[in-house]
Amino acid sequence: MNAWNAAESADFRGPLDVTRAATAVLDAQDTVIGWSPAAQDLLGYLPEEILGHHLETLVPAGDAWAEQSPDAALRSSQSRAVRHRDGRLLRMAVAICPLAKVPDGAGSLPARVLVAADLGAHRWWESRQAMLHGLATQSPVSLGIYDTELRLTWANTAYIREVGLPLREFLGARADELYPDAEFMTEGYPRTLDGVMHQVIETGQPVLDLHLVGQLPSDPGTDHVWSCSYYRLQNARSQVLGICEDAFDITDRYRAQRRLNLLVEAGARIGTTLDMTVTAQEITEVAVPDFASLVTVDLVACVLDGEEPGAGDGGVPTLMRVAARSVRSVRGAPNAPPADPHRVEYPPGSLQYRSLSSGGLVREEGTLVVPLRAGGTPLGLVTFLRDTGQSLFDTEETELADELVLRTAVCLDNARRFAREHKAALTLQRNLLPQHLPAQSAVELAYRYLPSDDRAGVGGDWFDVIGLSGTRVGLVVGDVVGHGLQAAATMGRLRTTVRALARLDLSPDELLSRLDDLVGPTTDDGVATVAGEDGTDDVTIGVTCLYAVYDPVSRRCTLARAGHLPPAVVTPEGGLSFPDLPEGPPLGLGGLPFESLDIELPAGSLMALFTDGLVEARDRDVDEGLEILGRVLSAHDRPLDELCDHALAELLPDGPAADDSALLLVRTRELDARQVAAWELPAEPTAVGRARELATGQLTEWGLEELAYTTQLVVSELVTNAVRHASGPLHLRLLRDRTLLTEVSDTGHTSPHLRYSASDDEGGRGLFIVAQLVQRWGTRYTPDGKTIWTEQAFPPRYPGAPRPDG
Repeated sequence: MNAWNAAESADFRGPLDVTRAATAVLDAQDTVIGWSPAAQDLLGYLPEEILGHHLETLVPAGDAWAEQSPDAALRSSQSRAVRHRDGRLLRMAVAICPLAKVPDGAGSLPARVLVAADLGAHRWWESRQAMLHGLATQSPVSLGIYDTELRLTWANTAYIREVGLPLREFLGARADELYPDAEFMTEGYPRTLDGVMHQVIETGQPVLDLHLVGQLPSDPGTDHVWSCSYYRLQNARSQVLGICEDAFDITDRYRAQRRLNLLVEAGARIGTTLDMTVTAQEITEVAVPDFASLVTVDLVACVLDGEEPGAGDGGVPTLMRVAARSVRSVRGAPNAPPADPHRVEYPPGSLQYRSLSSGGLVREEGTLVVPLRAGGTPLGLVTFLRDTGQSLFDTEETELADELVLRTAVCLDNARRFAREHKAALTLQRNLLPQHLPAQSAVELAYRYLPSDDRAGVGGDWFDVIGLSGTRVGLVVGDVVGHGLQAAATMGRLRTTVRALARLDLSPDELLSRLDDLVGPTTDDGVATVAGEDGTDDVTIGVTCLYAVYDPVSRRCTLARAGHLPPAVVTPEGGLSFPDLPEGPPLGLGGLPFESLDIELPAGSLMALFTDGLVEARDRDVDEGLEILGRVLSAHDRPLDELCDHALAELLPDGPAADDSALLLVRTRELDARQVAAWELPAEPTAVGRARELATGQLTEWGLEELAYTTQLVVSELVTNAVRHASGPLHLRLLRDRTLLTEVSDTGHTSPHLRYSASDDEGGRGLFIVAQLVQRWGTRYTPDGKTIWTEQAFPPRYPGAPRPDG
């Protein structure tokens, strides 16, 4: 290749388009070794007249081109005097660009190229030169030209400033040598700079906005991010001359975007639940690995219980490690959250101890400790740690960590308050639910209550078993829709009210009607209210209830429901049914009637009362749940506790669900004929004496002679009142159960009342005397009249008294 061919190739190695300008190639001593036809036309020199001559032949010595570096020559691209062959000086636009190597037969020589254009004939050159001058000296974009061997041949001022070394120290280096540890952040390209450049040279397709991260030779401790683009350079004959690289340092923009992305991600991922452990783990998942190599979260011990934080020994609170996450490069650090919170201690002088003592964040080298605070209340600490290969936390990153921890602290404080409320509600609920159901003669009992999971909060399901007069038993199950303290408190009031109404011996439909009066009418938006003790209304969203009364003497069960699911009944022979009870509206609608259903339950029948949380789930409808419950109850001869456990295992295999669940199982009993004595008497005065005789004889048969005198007084008073104030036949019944029960029934509906009689009153003292002689007494109404009943305790060591487990 002759000198001109080398010069022509050189024309395209720099960013200058010199196809219309004079070009001269200079060796290291600024001797002309190449001359273009355009230079001959403009300056008049033939190649043989100029080749081998010094640059001073063309440019007056006063310009001192030889003393300037290539980059300085490029920066001085401006109007200069150039000597014509005839001696005239021409004002031309002149620039000198470096060439890495000029091929020659004997080897290669370092050289530069001089480019000149006549200002009069080529005014376009001024604008082009101005643009090139700006790119070379003022542009923030780093520009570099590489030859076909991918070696750097030219770089502008921004590129040199970016590298931080003199141009002579890296001119001719390959890109992979300049950035040996660079990592690509953009997918879909070769993983090395050499690979990317080879791809561009081979295909001609430019690569745009390729993001890579690395460290500069002048700043080895700081990661930088660049947006790079690569273009192939070629001449008019499509000869590939090299590749152009432009790179823009987007580190600040990238960090700002990363901080913004991290905050957006934190807003979406932190605080998704009201579980403090989960919330603490969420910040570690957000921060690792994009922000730190290791993150640990330590909470004050009492915070986990929902309490206000308090100081421990020496004024430093006890901390519990609740979350930790790390990348594998951190030696000895956990890669998974701790299985259970455990206590951690920090010695005096440690960053964590200093942060606890001062209440502020502490930063040292690659460690950053930020306190968790909510409203001035210390909740714990978050420790961020970076591996030795990462850059240290700067001021902006410290502010970002503070923002992340602040958001987490707000979520943790909300979770703490919820935990406190949940704990209070759970305590209230447990105290309001039956703590122990006393044994009943009428039925055998087993029950289970499963609260909802922590995400849903405490619910309002309840159940109860209420002993009634005449050895009967009241069975109730209900559901207050909703969760939290309000639902638990409403449930407690309703349960107390049901027990009070049940003691009045109301029929199930009448009891629900009275309860419906307590639950106020629904508002326009369908929300029912329950009156509080202070007269205010506590808002609920619906109340359902099922109430049943079973009589072991008649084996009759009377049921009524208010929007609740019917019970499941299994006969001693194994027949399963869900009695078709009149549905009845949920409590609170007001003005709508409730109806009862009377069914006979043979001794040994199994009845299950339950709430919808037991049989209904997100992935299962009620019918499917009832079918599963029916299969469980088909093994009706198994112990009731086993049936309860089996039902929960089948219907709630994963434990607590979104709604709480209650299950009450009863197996019916029947009083032995030897425990019951009943007679019908006429409504005449002679019935009083006959009643005393019958009662005395029966007590003698039962071995209860000690109670004969008191029972005679009770029977005389009750029968006398019935004869005086009622009509129709009278009924006398004695029941030997856990106490001695005496009942007198008549067709009247007027209830007797206790009163204090004056000294001159002839009557009115009988019922008062009776009330002093017995343990309890009362009145219950039936469709045919009323029954007055009394209870007397058995004498001590009475051998015929039923056992508590009987």
